[in-house]
Amino acid sequence: MGLTTADRLALADLVHLYAAAVDDRRFDDVAELFTQTAELHLPDPPRALEPVRVHHGRSGVRATLAALADVERTEHAIVGEVYAAGTGPGHALGRITCVAHHWTRRDGMAHDVAWHLRYDDEYAWTALGWRIHGRALTINAIESKPVSRLRDARAANPAAATDPSRASPGPPRRAAMPPDPPPGTP
Repeated sequence: MGLTTADRLALADLVHLYAAAVDDRRFDDVAELFTQTAELHLPDPPRALEPVRVHHGRSGVRATLAALADVERTEHAIVGEVYAAGTGPGHALGRITCVAHHWTRRDGMAHDVAWHLRYDDEYAWTALGWRIHGRALTINAIESKPVSRLRDARAANPAAATDPSRASPGPPRRAAMPPDPPPGTP
């Protein structure tokens, strides 16, 4: 059975919410986009560009994102996404292509390390809707170049200086019942 249009839109929302939440430094929100038992498979650049490290559950996702604390700003540009039905109801697969910029300052100069990457995703239907159950990140290429100017992340939104979650609070929390599960979901 294929995915419905509503499923595809919900999966696209999930993928874009992940990118926005990472860029806004809302790491607790990112972790909530994963299932409790999710696995996040990551490379170890520049040594390994294929996924070689595994992090388990939401706590593993949170711990992994701590590495971004030294990166002044990121920007995840989703440039392609393909979704397919998984092995049964409530299971879907995705292949997401992205360019992830990581901007830092070194020796008074701004630098951009851009990863041209692919996420191979597995999604599961939960009481909260679609969530990422497995994500494997593969880097296809890494670019590094100086940047002539970098906007200060804290100066752009003073509220974010004290509470990054206020910079972009994400979608409103729904008090209503979750959407109906895909047909055939137990």
